[in-house]
Amino acid sequence: MDTADDRLVRNISDTAVWVAYHRAVESERPDAHFRDPYARALAGERGERIWHSPDFGRRNHWAFVARTVLFDRAIAEAVGGGADLVVNLAAGLDTRPYRMDLPASLRWVEVDLPGILDYKEGVLASAAPRCRLERVRLDLSDEPARRALFSRLALDSARALVVTEGLIIYLSPEQVASLARDLAAPPPFGRWAIDLSSPGLLKMMIKQVGGAVEAAGAPFRFAPPEGPDFFRPLGWTPMRVSSLLTAARTQHRLPLFLKFFAALPERQKRNPNQPWSAIVELRRD
Repeated sequence: MDTADDRLVRNISDTAVWVAYHRAVESERPDAHFRDPYARALAGERGERIWHSPDFGRRNHWAFVARTVLFDRAIAEAVGGGADLVVNLAAGLDTRPYRMDLPASLRWVEVDLPGILDYKEGVLASAAPRCRLERVRLDLSDEPARRALFSRLALDSARALVVTEGLIIYLSPEQVASLARDLAAPPPFGRWAIDLSSPGLLKMMIKQVGGAVEAAGAPFRFAPPEGPDFFRPLGWTPMRVSSLLTAARTQHRLPLFLKFFAALPERQKRNPNQPWSAIVELRRD
C-alpha cells in the first residue's frame, strides 16, 4: 500500500481500511452484532480519516453492518452444512478466519493483491486463525492465473463456498460473466455469496463518492438491471436474496428516515431504477 500518496483514497485497497473502520465502530457497541477485535488496528489512521470525511463518512454505516452480518450467516450456514473450503476473492482486510467460530479442519483461502495482504499479515502477525488459512497473492483480472488457482483449490475439496464481498461492483458485466463461468467450472465450487446493487443505487453511489473512487482507478460499474437473474445463464441459480435494508431494520441499525421504506413489503420483482442492495447466495446448476 502506497504511503507516499496522501490522497484520501489512493486505490481500491484503501476502501478496505474504511470498511474495517465500520467494523470497528460496530464491534465497540455494547449491542454489537459481531465482534472484530482486529478491525481498528487494520483500519488505522487512514480508515478513520475516510470515515470522518464528508464524501465517504458514516452515512451508510447501517449497510456495512448488515452486509457483514449477512455474509457471516451465509458462511456459517455453508460451513455447518459441510463446506470444507471457503475461497474469499478480493479478501481485503476481512478477519473472519480469526473472529468466527469455525472448525479447525476448515480450509480458508484468501485471494487479493500483494500489497493489501502484506499489510494485513503485518497487522495480524501475532494473531492466530481458527482454521487452516492460506493467502494467495494474485490479480484476479489475470484470467489464466485465476483459473489455474481455482483448479488447484478444487483438488482438495469436496464442497466449497466462494465469497466475493465488495468486489463485483467494480467489474464490468463482461468481467463478472467471465468470473462466474470460471467459478462454475470446478465441481466442488457449488455455492457463491455476492453483494449486489441495483442500477438505481449505483447512480446514487456515483453521485455520493463516485468521483473519488474513479480517481483512485476503481469506478463503480456493475449493477445489472435483471438483478440476481443475471447469473442464471452463467450456471448459477439464486437460492436466497437478502435485502440489506430489511436486515438493517431487524438489526435496529437503520436511520430514522429509512425506517418507513424498510417497513414496506418487498416486491417479488424489483424495480431496477429504485435503489436496493442485497446479499445473494447462488447455487451452481
